[in-house]
Parts: sequence; C-alpha cells; structure tokens
Amino acid sequence: MTVQEYLQQKNGESCSCEKQVLYVGEKYNRGVCGMERILMMAALLSGFFGSGLASELKLGDPAPGLKLKTDEGASFDIQSRKGQWTVLYFYPKADTPGCTKQACAFRDNISQIRKLGAEIFGVSADGVDALKKFRKNHNLNFTLLADPGLDAIKAYGTKMPVVSMSKRWTFIIDPELRIRAIERDVDPVLDAKRVAEKLQQLQSQSRR
Repeated sequence: MTVQEYLQQKNGESCSCEKQVLYVGEKYNRGVCGMERILMMAALLSGFFGSGLASELKLGDPAPGLKLKTDEGASFDIQSRKGQWTVLYFYPKADTPGCTKQACAFRDNISQIRKLGAEIFGVSADGVDALKKFRKNHNLNFTLLADPGLDAIKAYGTKMPVVSMSKRWTFIIDPELRIRAIERDVDPVLDAKRVAEKLQQLQSQSRR
C-alpha cells in the first residue's frame, strides 16, 4: 500500500498531534499521527537514499546523456558540447531568492568563466516559459535548460527527496564529456567564483 492510498483510507479520522516537516528548506505544520507519521518518514528516507544512490556519479565518469529544451524552446544535447568545457549547475526553482542570487552571480562572473573556454548551463525542473521569464527578469547571459520530466535531474542524482525539484549541485564536464568536478549543496553566492577557480585548476592539471 502506498502512502497516498493509506492516507486516503484515513480520510475523516481525526488527528490530534502535529509534526514539523522540513519542506524545501522551510518548516510548515501538517497534522499527522500514528501510522501516518511512520509512513511519511519512510517515504522521506526512501526518497533521500533512493534518488541519490541510484545515480551516484563519480569523478571521471562519462557525463550522462542530456537532451532538454532551452529557455528559448530550442533543443539542447550535451553531445554538442564535445570538445569544450561545460558547467552544468542544477538548482531548485527559478525566481526564488537563492536561485536568483546564484544565477546573478554566474551572470556577473561569466566573462571570467568564458575566458577559460567554458560555458554555463542552468538546469531546473521549471518549464520553458518560467525559464524564459526568469532569464528576462534578471538579464541572464547564459542558457537555462528545462527539465520538468526530471530526466536530467535523476540522471545526475540531484533530485530532492519526495519533491520534484533538484538539489543545488554543480558539475564541471571536460571536453571529452567526462565529469571532472562535482560540487554538492553549493553556496549560491560563491558558486560562480569557485567554478572559475576550479576550472583554472583543472585546466592547469591537464596541461602537465
């Protein structure tokens, strides 16, 4: 029996206890009791361990295939990046405070990153229209990729537990389309600067 089926059976029954649930970084109150609490915790743990470990990527692994729509509605295939450095940064939701800070930091540091021969692509579960608006609102000078089906988010192992959003992870992919850096739970303000520093380090190592 799924969590949803059990809760549907329990409709009409009263619950007197209250549980604090962590939801995308914010706490909210939801009335639950008894078996509902156990089932909800099981679902959280299942999502946490299942989504992450099933697609755990390691340094040196080939970058998973990625075919998505851009904020302009054009098709994007990661294979088109062969021969060039690529930065894929995954974020939870367009036009939210942390994601806006992160995007604007990449916008403001993009010249430094492009001098290193790399291009930035932001990936989220938002649709094309939301990304188009996000890019326009903040004058973003790089491409945003729409992944409402969570295909890339799952392939790169960045899906949040339970909710259909991505964690804030950043990947650096080399010209051979291999993963060269994985930064988990990044600081949205500092991510762009750290990406530039990491790119410089990786390229220096590859020239030795």
